Order: sequence, then structure tokens, then C-alpha cells
Amino acid sequence: MKTRKKSILARIVALAALLTGLSLPAQTQEFEKNILTGGPSGTYIQFGRNISEVAAKCGVNLQVQESAGSLENFLGVRKRRFTQFGIVQSDVLEYLKTFAADDPGVARAILGVRIAFPLYNEEVHVLGTKDINSLADLNGKRIAVGVEDSGTFLTASLVLDLAQVNPAERLTINADDSLAALMSGQIDAFFYVAGAPTKIFQSQQIDGDKFHLVPISDPTLQAVYVPATIPAGAYPFQSDAVDVVAVKAVLMTYEYDPNRNAYHRESCKAVSDISHLISSRFSELQETGHPKWKQVDPTALPPGWNIGSCVNVGLDPNYPLACEGDLPTTGAGHGATESEANSAYRRQICATIGC
Repeated sequence: MKTRKKSILARIVALAALLTGLSLPAQTQEFEKNILTGGPSGTYIQFGRNISEVAAKCGVNLQVQESAGSLENFLGVRKRRFTQFGIVQSDVLEYLKTFAADDPGVARAILGVRIAFPLYNEEVHVLGTKDINSLADLNGKRIAVGVEDSGTFLTASLVLDLAQVNPAERLTINADDSLAALMSGQIDAFFYVAGAPTKIFQSQQIDGDKFHLVPISDPTLQAVYVPATIPAGAYPFQSDAVDVVAVKAVLMTYEYDPNRNAYHRESCKAVSDISHLISSRFSELQETGHPKWKQVDPTALPPGWNIGSCVNVGLDPNYPLACEGDLPTTGAGHGATESEANSAYRRQICATIGC
């Protein structure tokens, strides 16, 4: 377990260094705005597209970028130019926060990253052959745990360690390749963390007589993660409800300083614009976006992380960005004792969507 943690931490530092060295996109007349999401079949990219579609109606061009997943997204917000947003799993946040105190490289990697909005819970899917009825049955099996820069990879690694499961082989491949490997008999199971229902498991190629979702009922995992249930019929091959665990997805941004330079000023405005649109058109996103929007509680802030100041600017009811056909919004939430930035966020969110 210690060796894997060192490997993951080294990967974080190496990826952060790589992103620092990336060539910058040419700046065009319109300031470029991007959101890092995930793979083409995941829920992240659908959320990104929903936000982009709402923004487009108001004249704001937000480009949706595919990525390996949570870890790349987190570090991309910190290091990649013209990338104001990234969607990240909450256990990735906890992992980074935990090790930042002891690892200067990780501390530098998370410096300046802030919360934009908490989103929805993502279920931990484990699709396996019918003879695998629990995580314990993965001992000695061949499994896929996601690509190394993904939240799935980190979550799968933590879940297996906490459950004291030792597979014979761990393949670091993406979800589409994992599904193909499972159906061809090259592996016995694979992990995929995404909000249910997620596109990859809608495939009619998955034979319910051969494969199923593995329940996750380990008491330790039920205590560390959020207990969840994937309802019966969520996927064509799934006839019964399956108890699993879940992690929260969070929209992250960076703490831009508009007084620093023109790039920070324009980036802060981009964050404020998108934050304003998400909050002011929240009910539209719930009504027309991915079904998981109905589970979003914008007040459910993960502990230990602060809201970005540019987010709060955009939540001001007098923020100067209006769209034709703005919809009335509704919502629910709860307050907490927290930082001044987070308290201001809650007040303004509640004023906009109702709490």
C-alpha cells in the first residue's frame, strides 16, 4: 500500500510539472475559456456540455475538453492556461489535502485551487463476471482500474486497499478498453466511477447472463464513502438494485487575482460569468440537463476547501450578465459554520435558488 501511495504521489508531481511545460494556445480575439471533463462516455463530459449549452445561450463560449479524469482536471486547473474549470472527485480532493502537509510537491500542486460548485454523487461501478459476488472475490483476479490520471484509478486503488483486496493483476486502461477486455475474457472485472446512469453501461453488448455490477457492502467502505444504490433497471443488463458506495463530484476553479495582470482579470471574469449562469439558470439545468443535475445540492461544500472569490463575484444578484428568457430558480440546502468566503457563497446561492 505504501509503494502504491508513493507511486500516486510521484505521478501527481510529475503530471503537474508536465502541465507547467505545455505550450500555450494562441490567444485569439475572444478570450479562451475551457472546462476539463472526462472521457466521451462519462457523466463529467455531459455536465460540461450542459453548462456550455446554457452559457452559449447567453453569448459565453465555454469549450468542453475531454481528459483522463479527476487528477488531470485538478492539476489542469492549477497549471494549464486558459483552463478555468475542471470536474474532480471529492476523494481526490481529500487525498491531495491529506498528503499536501507532508509532501512539498503536492502542496505546490494544489496551491490556489478553489471550489466553484459541489455537484452530484458518483457511484463506484464494478462490472464483473457472474462468479464475482463481492470485492473479496477480486482477490487473485485480473482487473482494470482506470488510466493513471483519472479519479477512477485513485478511487479503485483506495477502495482495494481499504477492503484489503489483492488482485493478481491491475491494468491501467480506460473504460472503453476495459469493457472490451472484460467481454473478451482478458480481465475479470473493472472499476468505473461515474454518475449513474452513465453511457458506457447502456451498451446492449453487455450480457446480463454473463456480467453484473458487483455490490460494495464492505463496512469500512460504507463508513468512508457515501452509501448508495444503483436502482433496478438503470442499465439494460441490470434487473435488481445494487448497493454500492459513491463519491461527490465537484466543479473546481482557480483563485485568479484580477489586479495581477490581464490574463488573471479575463480568467476571473470567465469564472464569474459561468458561476452566474449556473446559479441563475440552475432550474433549467435540472430540467433539461443530465438526470444527475436533480441531485445537485450547491450548498453541500466539501470540508477543507474554500470557494473561489471570482465565483462569489458572479453570484452577486447585481452581476452584469443577463440572458433573454432567464428562468426562475428553486432549490434546497443547509448552512454551516465555515470560512467567510464559503459563508458568502451560501448566502448568495440561497438568495438565488432558495434554501
